[in-house]
Amino acid sequence: MSKSTSKINIPEARAAMDKFKMEAANEVGVDLKQGYNGHLTSREAGSVGGQMVKKMIEDYENKIK
Repeated sequence: MSKSTSKINIPEARAAMDKFKMEAANEVGVDLKQGYNGHLTSREAGSVGGQMVKKMIEDYENKIK
């Protein structure tokens, strides 16, 4: 059985990531709720993750300019 490596150890980081995820979901029009979101389709969940990555890349590109 594999061990998850996506555990966030710093409580403040968990809150920031949750806020970031909710903002990304709002931007792409996905009804994301706190806690379990089993009602989401794979496409909806993927669009939230994709939006998060897109925003992280934009932020990085702006910092290196």
